[in-house]
Amino acid sequence: MFLEELKTINFFNIDEDDPFYEFFSDAEFPWQLLGRISQFIKAVGAALTPENFRKIGDDIWIENTAVVSEFSSIKGPAIIDAGAELRPGCFIRGNVFVGRGTVVGNSTEIKNALLLGHVDVPHYNYIGDSILAYGAHMGAGSITSNLRADKQNIVVRYGENEIHTGLRKFGAMVAQSVEVGCNAVLNPGVMVGERSIVYPLTSVRVSIPPHYIYKQTGEMVRNRNFE
Repeated sequence: MFLEELKTINFFNIDEDDPFYEFFSDAEFPWQLLGRISQFIKAVGAALTPENFRKIGDDIWIENTAVVSEFSSIKGPAIIDAGAELRPGCFIRGNVFVGRGTVVGNSTEIKNALLLGHVDVPHYNYIGDSILAYGAHMGAGSITSNLRADKQNIVVRYGENEIHTGLRKFGAMVAQSVEVGCNAVLNPGVMVGERSIVYPLTSVRVSIPPHYIYKQTGEMVRNRNFE
């Protein structure tokens, strides 16, 4: 049963009307998408219309209504979608999709990641080798850690179960409307289910089911707001 919950389509609740459906449905588990992000962005970018997107540099496309500070840094391939905001001091490090209405703020670094839409990473965040779904919010200083200290391949832990991903670099999979508190760390291979909450100053080492609250002690309790 737990394997079904972690499968790409179920974890991110992607339906056939979603613009990411075809890309996401091609992978059984979402971490299998990480190595395909660059190719995906280049293919999508090449099909964008110049009326709506301007191309700057190598494989960098910016939608006309996106706000990009002159003090931000962008390395391609990257797509900055409608209404997104790149604030001063942010670093888009390549293989990045910044979705509609997303905010990437001061001293935030994004690398090999999809921010699907209306995602907030506004203050001192690091998002690497990760996918953040619609409405996800990372508090100031919270990060996705994408490399184990022992440099071994990353294991997804869900309850008493483990899945060996075969990946050396894998940050986190964050489902829709998740709230991650300030200075929290999502350790390599963590998956956070939809509408869950991570307390500030928390080191998360195991995956969190949907609609749960993860406390500083590691205790998980149901989020009663969604029952």
